[in-house]
Amino acid sequence: MTTQASTPRRLSAVAVPGLLLAGVLLVALNLRGPLVATAPVVGDLRADLDVDAGTIGLLTAIPVLCFGLAAPLASALIARTGPHRAVLVALAGILAGTVLRSVGDARTAIAGTVVIGLAITVGNVVLPVVIGRDFPTARNVVTAAYTAALNVGSALTTTATAPLADLVGWRWALASWGLLVLAAAVVWTAALRRQRVRTAAVAAARAAAGDEPAVPAGTGPRRPVLRQPAVWGLTLAFGMQAFSYYGVTAWLPSLLADEQGLTRAAAGASSSLFQVFAVVGAFAVPALVAWWKRPAAVLLAVTAAWATLPIGLIGAPELWAVWSSLAGIAQGGGITVVFIAIVARSRDLVENRRTSATVQGGGYVIAATGPLVIGAVHDVSGGWTVPMLVILGAVAVMAVAGGLSAGGRTEGGARG
Repeated sequence: MTTQASTPRRLSAVAVPGLLLAGVLLVALNLRGPLVATAPVVGDLRADLDVDAGTIGLLTAIPVLCFGLAAPLASALIARTGPHRAVLVALAGILAGTVLRSVGDARTAIAGTVVIGLAITVGNVVLPVVIGRDFPTARNVVTAAYTAALNVGSALTTTATAPLADLVGWRWALASWGLLVLAAAVVWTAALRRQRVRTAAVAAARAAAGDEPAVPAGTGPRRPVLRQPAVWGLTLAFGMQAFSYYGVTAWLPSLLADEQGLTRAAAGASSSLFQVFAVVGAFAVPALVAWWKRPAAVLLAVTAAWATLPIGLIGAPELWAVWSSLAGIAQGGGITVVFIAIVARSRDLVENRRTSATVQGGGYVIAATGPLVIGAVHDVSGGWTVPMLVILGAVAVMAVAGGLSAGGRTEGGARG
């Protein structure tokens, strides 16, 4: 017999809210695309703005630096506005920064990039909160889809920016991505209205059934996360993963154009393999962790796949499509396996959140140097072999730091 108390459980476990899911994925498309939009049109930016490779690298490095340094400000904003409104704030900032970056001189471009970085930081912090709260019965699936959408957004932007620039110029090409931001805002606003109705129905049903709020777990003594060597190791591993990702994302189109003689449009489209195959990694890595049970083993497999890119581009550059695809799978799974390791190492949800904040904050600060370092090394060396050796070194550090720190088994959060 169905009891009254079962009503709120049925309401809270209904099918995934489709419109809200569409909103999450559309927002995710805008959380990486603006960072890589400049890569296919680097030549135009350098000529038009009269800047060197280091300054161009800033246009990718600044947002990533914001991810690390502005995370506390993003958390404060979310606490003040609530998660759903914070998403709209993030979208508004991305749109404003996208427009600002596309007008004026180099200083305006840098200012717009700062705005984009701050806005995306809010999005980075808030979307996992939304997923955890609004998709309780499908959290893992939605998280995988969210991670995949980040890479799809990068691939879409990398592929289409150069052809757009050939038609309308680089300024309009970059500014045109604001249309995708507007589409996300429209869907998100509609989803909020529907979600408010759904949330009110669940709350009313719980009140009618006399349900009490669940008591949060993790009220016992906790270890300070900064005193845990594994946290520092995971921070270094995450930083090297992100350093490699943003360094390759910023400069792979230029490398393919220089080394393989590809046109600008072809180089942009070709390097999108690096983004597209990340979708495979986003879904494959959780399956591997479930099979092998040890995140450290999966992380080592990820770094092995990562290493094929620099080694392959040095030894057999004509097979760049193979190396880009393998490294794409690796970068799509790299972030996922680090977060799985965080969960495996954490005793409760509070420690999980604190460890995640520490790993992301420190890791993104490291990652911000990727485009700058790769661009500067290229300018000094005059070629792409030494920059690829830098990427290989970062992957090696990731393997050592991550392999030593991500050893917990995944079942029940037990630690290895």
